[in-house]
Amino acid sequence: MAVPGRFYALVFTMRIVRYLSAFLLAGALFARAGDQPLALPELMQDAENWARDNLDTNVLNSLPKVEDPAVQQFFRDVQQRFQGDYVVDLAGLRQTARAMLPLLESREETQPYAAWLAAQMDYFDVADEICLTIPVPRAETNQPPPPMANPPPQTERDIWVRRAAGRPWSAGAKEFVPQLKPVFAAQKIPSELVWVAEVESSFDWRARSPAGAAGLFQLMPDTAKQYGLSLFPRDQRFQTEPSATASAQYLKHLYGRFQDWRLALAAYNAGEGAVQKQLDRYQLRSYDDIAGHLPAETQMYVPRVEAVVLQREGAKLQQLPAPR
Repeated sequence: MAVPGRFYALVFTMRIVRYLSAFLLAGALFARAGDQPLALPELMQDAENWARDNLDTNVLNSLPKVEDPAVQQFFRDVQQRFQGDYVVDLAGLRQTARAMLPLLESREETQPYAAWLAAQMDYFDVADEICLTIPVPRAETNQPPPPMANPPPQTERDIWVRRAAGRPWSAGAKEFVPQLKPVFAAQKIPSELVWVAEVESSFDWRARSPAGAAGLFQLMPDTAKQYGLSLFPRDQRFQTEPSATASAQYLKHLYGRFQDWRLALAAYNAGEGAVQKQLDRYQLRSYDDIAGHLPAETQMYVPRVEAVVLQREGAKLQQLPAPR
């Protein structure tokens, strides 16, 4: 797997500076803490433990920052609408996203964000299509128009199936799918779910979201740590097999909790707490029952994964076997 040298050199250097700073701080603290001086091996081990405990979840601070105010505002808008209530609101960012993508691609420090954005472009296009197919609500006299309703889950599934039809494999998929299917199978979950990476990152291992998710499977720092990945001195979310193993383990856990692949995928995207909250609030049990109450991104994410699995594997998501 080719790795941009300057990118990793910058990341590694910044991490080492932080790690050494943590080491020196920890050493000073330990030296003051007791009357007996610590031997160097003990000091190094204690400093390493301190750094790991305190820096893992903050490792994103050592990665390239986006300084352009326009880019920052765009990312804020995307996150706000992804977490909003209405799918159609994403359509308003379609043209801005198209203009932003080449700008991010042109700068080495923002290419990871460009890789993430490239994988999200379908959301804006599908939201625009939905705007054209759903009737605009009528407003009462002298009243602002009510918001457009979210489409039914089956309508979204149909749109995503049409969009996925005939789309060729990306270069990343050709490289990684044969490598990663055995990883998923080893975790005893359906290997077809490796295609989650197409939705998350278009199989571009560089992808990093403004929210902090990273790698082929867009794992957040806390999730990565929970499933045994290290974030420093080298972030294993960018390593193919470790990230796939963690993703498979997480999906297996989510299925075990919800006993349904649609709900498991919704939880992968929105968080298991968010999904459980809606199930409890409305006393419902299926994804279709709560879809309209989930974040807009999640409403698009689940049918998109379904469509990709169907297109690439000829398999229906709900007919995939339970993990063993």
